[in-house]
Amino acid sequence: MDPHVTTARPAPPSLEVAGLAYAYPDGHQALFGVDLSIARGERVALLGPNGAGKTTLVLHLNGILTAGAGTVTVAGLPLGKRHLAEIRRKVGIVFQDPDDQLFMPTVREDVAFGPAAAGVRGPELEARVLKALGRVGMAAYADRPPHHLSFGQRRRVAVATVLAMEPEILVLDEPSSNLDPASRRELADILRSLDVTVLMVTHDLPYALELCPRALILSDGVIAADGPTGELLADKDLMSGHRLELPFGFDPKTAAREG
Repeated sequence: MDPHVTTARPAPPSLEVAGLAYAYPDGHQALFGVDLSIARGERVALLGPNGAGKTTLVLHLNGILTAGAGTVTVAGLPLGKRHLAEIRRKVGIVFQDPDDQLFMPTVREDVAFGPAAAGVRGPELEARVLKALGRVGMAAYADRPPHHLSFGQRRRVAVATVLAMEPEILVLDEPSSNLDPASRRELADILRSLDVTVLMVTHDLPYALELCPRALILSDGVIAADGPTGELLADKDLMSGHRLELPFGFDPKTAAREG
């Protein structure tokens, strides 16, 4: 091997979680040792019944909650005080209710808020805002008040507020909830077009199959299954064992072939 030739090291996974355990102050143990790894650019669905620990897991990914045991590593950076600010930039969470993220007088100001707080100014800030709005098809609404937009439009602006931070990972909490069919399709097209890692927390199993080649099932505070989304959804014993139900008449094998 030529000593003058250097080979590029593979990029670290976007997310690595090892042995993550957490108990709330009241003693309720929500996570019992979660292990998972998500490669850069993957779109992964996080599935599981209510009470499985999905929200608790998500709140560990950017340090909102601190693990009782185990580790979280984002793009090679271990989660801790030293890297907390950088990790919070790298992990963008889009909450289920877009009104939790939109509070400024105009769409432009909402999307600019995060980068401006991080010190971005002037032409660079404006470029980030317009790029993020363009990626979600909302550039023409930059000067509109968010409360004048439809629910689906507000959800897209909420995604833009996170994209403006140029994250490594986009975490979406129930992204299809309360969307009409057209808004649901528009959001799916946007998510497919993004060049970021996506972790989608959802009860909408057909949406998970449509958008995420891989799925994780979190149940009773541990990862109970990890594999191709279509295969997991087609496993009736696995699904019933973890209180997951497909819509009446929905066949994941047929849907996967049609997709």
